[in-house]
Parts: sequence; C-alpha cells; structure tokens
Amino acid sequence: MYIQSHIGEIAALLVAVFWTGSALFFEKAGHRVGSLSVNIIRLFLAIFFLGATTFVIRGRFFPSDAGFYEWFWLGLSGVVGFFLGDLLLFQSYLVIGSRTAALIMSLAPMITAIIGWFFLDEILSVKSIIGIIVSVAGIAIAISNRKMKLNIPFKGFLLAFGGALGQAGGLILSKKGMGNYNPVAATQIRAIFGFICFAIFITILGKWKNVKWAVQDKHGISNISIGAVFGPFIGVALALFSIQHTKTGIASTLMALVPIFIIAPSAIMFKEKIKPQQIIGAVISIIGASIFFL
Repeated sequence: MYIQSHIGEIAALLVAVFWTGSALFFEKAGHRVGSLSVNIIRLFLAIFFLGATTFVIRGRFFPSDAGFYEWFWLGLSGVVGFFLGDLLLFQSYLVIGSRTAALIMSLAPMITAIIGWFFLDEILSVKSIIGIIVSVAGIAIAISNRKMKLNIPFKGFLLAFGGALGQAGGLILSKKGMGNYNPVAATQIRAIFGFICFAIFITILGKWKNVKWAVQDKHGISNISIGAVFGPFIGVALALFSIQHTKTGIASTLMALVPIFIIAPSAIMFKEKIKPQQIIGAVISIIGASIFFL
C-alpha cells in the first residue's frame, strides 16, 4: 500500500503541522510568562502525556526497559535538542517572532546533513551542496528587506540558528540511540533529560518564582498545555517514528515545511504583515531542502 510504503514521510509531514501549532501557542505563552517557564512546564507536561501513552500501549509509565545505550544517546539527544536547542529557539520567538524563527529553522535539514557527514560519515553530493546554497539563499531573501539588508536583530538570528543546530543534533543523536526502540518511550527519555537540565538551569538563575507565577497564569498555562500536546508529545514522538521508517534527511526536509504552514496563522493570530519576499524566501528555502534530498 502507498500509505505503508510512505508512512515515514507522512509522519514527518504531520510533524510539520503539529510543530506549527506548537510554535504559535508557545510564542503566545512566552510573551506572557517567559521562555524559561514555558520550556520546563511543557516538558513536565510532556513527560506525563508520554508516560500515560506508553502505559496504555506498553504497560509501562516510564521507559524502565531501555538499556544504557538508549539512555545515554537519547538522554544526550534530549540535552542537545530539548534543552540547548529549544532554549535558544524559544528565546528567538520573543526577539523575532515564531514565523521568522521558523524560516531560519528551515536550515535544520542542511545542518543535519553536515553533522551527519562528520558524525555518521555521510558524504555530501554535488546535488546536496546545491540544495544547501538554494536553501540558504531562500533564508537570506526571507529575512531581508528590499535593499537586501538584514531586517531582524542579529541576536534573534543567532538564537534561531542555534535552535536549528540543536534540532539537527538532537535528531541525529536520536537516530543513533533509538534503533528499534519505541519512539514514544524514546521521546520520554529525551523529555526527562531536557526537564532535568532546565530544572538545574532555573535553580542556578533563581527563577522558580517565575515558574510558579506561570503555573498560576490561566492563559499562559492553557497555551503551554496545548503547545505541549502539539510539540514534545505528539510532534516529537512522530518525528522519532518518522526517522525509524525513512531516511533522516527526507524526514528532516519534510519537517522543515513549518515556515510555509506558519505564515498564514501567524499573520492572523499576531497581526504580522506578510511581505512578498518572506513568501518567496520560504518557498525557495523549502525547494532547496527538497533538492538536498531528492
């Protein structure tokens, strides 16, 4: 069947849809309660959402059947992806908005391939290099004004690029550590390590009062809860399922469709004016990502 033969690609496409929703709701929550509070609360919720799911399908609330190998690589993936990557990405939402951040995040497939080249000995072809050039050109167009000067704070660009780097690294580490292990349980391991890192970070900064205020903010907690369902619960679990059933590069490319999906809802929810070059740049960047893995 067509669906069965393309189940990994379909899952990756659904990831882009869910991540679009999570980006929008987390941006709304971040403006109310701050990105740190959003991150730790969403991971706390995700751990229990994932645990409830694995209890139903596997009879285990926690991934106690995972070996040291899975805990090590998936845990490291959680630190890189959920903590470092998302910490930077969420902060970029507050600086440049989720739509522009998502455009920069479309670099993730290329970064994934570059890291994979060094980490997994994958060799880039000429076609892949062309894909990188086209995608980067699309990003440059999307974030530039008519005079082709940067139209966003450089800090915001660096934050979003760091988020892309974290997503790419997290995906590769997940692929290495997961093997045939259950993707929902694997996501829970990642979320546990991400939560621990944020808890330590917040303790060092002395920001637990902010988290307490965030929990008491009804609008903030509702947006975080919805975003947690779309993002670290369903979205990330689907992402790991996807890379089990298709090549990481193909999955990463389809997940990079978030910039296309997010333009219209972001304009509606946040009254952001959509500029022609942002649409053109988004399309070009996705074409570049597609060329990269044709």
